[in-house]
Amino acid sequence: TYQREYANHLRESGVALADPGRLDVRGTLTCGRDVRIDVNCVFEGDVKLADGVEIGANCILKNVSIGPDARIEPFSFIDEATIGERCRIGPYARIRPGTSLAADVHIGNFVEVKASDIAAGSKANHLAYIGDTTIGRNVNIGAGTITCNYDGAFKHRTVIEDDVFIGSDTQLVAPVTVRRGATIAAGSTITRE
Repeated sequence: TYQREYANHLRESGVALADPGRLDVRGTLTCGRDVRIDVNCVFEGDVKLADGVEIGANCILKNVSIGPDARIEPFSFIDEATIGERCRIGPYARIRPGTSLAADVHIGNFVEVKASDIAAGSKANHLAYIGDTTIGRNVNIGAGTITCNYDGAFKHRTVIEDDVFIGSDTQLVAPVTVRRGATIAAGSTITRE
């Protein structure tokens, strides 16, 4: 009964629900104008969706703030993160606690991001792990790239400055910095600045 009433309240405030009977709110869901939510989505804790946000089917959002006109594709899991305006997330993306994405960031299918800050216009479109990383503006993270942030005892930070191109299947062994404008060839292992 509670879920049905919550769904009706959202619909009355202008939220488009694909199926009000397949919505699960386990906390507080605050929505702006023109928000669209597909089926089987779970919202836990405090979730804020700004104007024009679209949430695809089967997503789980926990303690998340999502900026205007962002789109979360199906089967994405976002936990304790801030997503900027016009971001594109998923499908099948995992955004873990401590992550902050600026405007126009793309995180694609089977990409995991943890405790990282990613600046405007950067993208990791497929099959990557970004952990404990600061990424500048307009950076391309190639498919299969990982930040090797754990040495068996401690976690270390990776810094990737603006306008960097990182080729597919690259390992960045932290602590490491990739300076502005660098190009990393596919299949590289980077262990120093």
